Amino acid sequence: MGWDALALVEEAADERPLIERRAVARGGFLELQARTVIERVPQVAGVAQQWAVSPYRGCAHACRGCGARAGHRRLGLDAGRDFDTRIVVKPNVVARLRAELARWDGQELAVGVSGDCYQAAEETYRLMPGVIGALAEAAVPFTVYTKSALVVRDAALLARAGARVAVSIAFVDERIRRAVEPGAPTAQARLELVSALVEAGVECRVLMAPVLPLLSDAADQLGATVRRIAAAGARAVEPVVLRLPPGTRSWYLEWLAQEHPQLVGRYEELYDRSGVPSPDYEGRIRGQIAQLCQVYGMGCGAPAAERREPPAAQLALV
Repeated sequence: MGWDALALVEEAADERPLIERRAVARGGFLELQARTVIERVPQVAGVAQQWAVSPYRGCAHACRGCGARAGHRRLGLDAGRDFDTRIVVKPNVVARLRAELARWDGQELAVGVSGDCYQAAEETYRLMPGVIGALAEAAVPFTVYTKSALVVRDAALLARAGARVAVSIAFVDERIRRAVEPGAPTAQARLELVSALVEAGVECRVLMAPVLPLLSDAADQLGATVRRIAAAGARAVEPVVLRLPPGTRSWYLEWLAQEHPQLVGRYEELYDRSGVPSPDYEGRIRGQIAQLCQVYGMGCGAPAAERREPPAAQLALV
């Protein structure tokens, strides 16, 4: 009669975060083979596109108000420090994107919503040239969202693809930048980036986001920001007031309570449960920025959504 051998020591449950069980840690990054790469953009994000592709999840720019923070929670990581320091890389993003674009309907895509696609990780992995190539071959319109000067490396590719680049410049006050965007380039560096992209023939907009209630929304602050954006050569500004979806809300309000405790109650009044600011407040800010853009000869607001017919599929021989 056979006997099953009983384990003398119970196997310990693997309590590591989900991402650590599935990913390969390499060079300080977490490499994860993505099953799908085109993802729906949450409505609360405030960008024009409904769908996005992001080679990286998490962002070393460490912006307090980044609306993508909640994505780290689904990986078993926290939406605060982990989002800033544990960057998830999708090494197979180009192959998966090509496969998904083969049946895409031509809607415009955002690139870099879950994490800046030109953050420091891109210097190591160089995924963006392949992403741009795949989108160009499929004739899919797209907008790249970034704060990083590394995008200039691919300016020629972006110009040939007819891509838009939206550079995020919410304010030009360096004290605010150091407090809420500690890992991001300075506003001056981003203004110079806008000029470099325009000179390279890339259609460049400025995403004036996020405007921070009671911190960067004074009339003189908005005026100084729009004036310097216009001087950099941008054609248009797309204003977005700070969103505070779950994940972002707790991280941002924790900082606010430490640095500006007198403002916490006002923020609680200003934002609804989904993290969207009061329509009256947002409308007022957008109106002020629109007037400033008119003064400086720039467009204001999100561009019209693009949609291109995909190339005709090759007929099967069998």
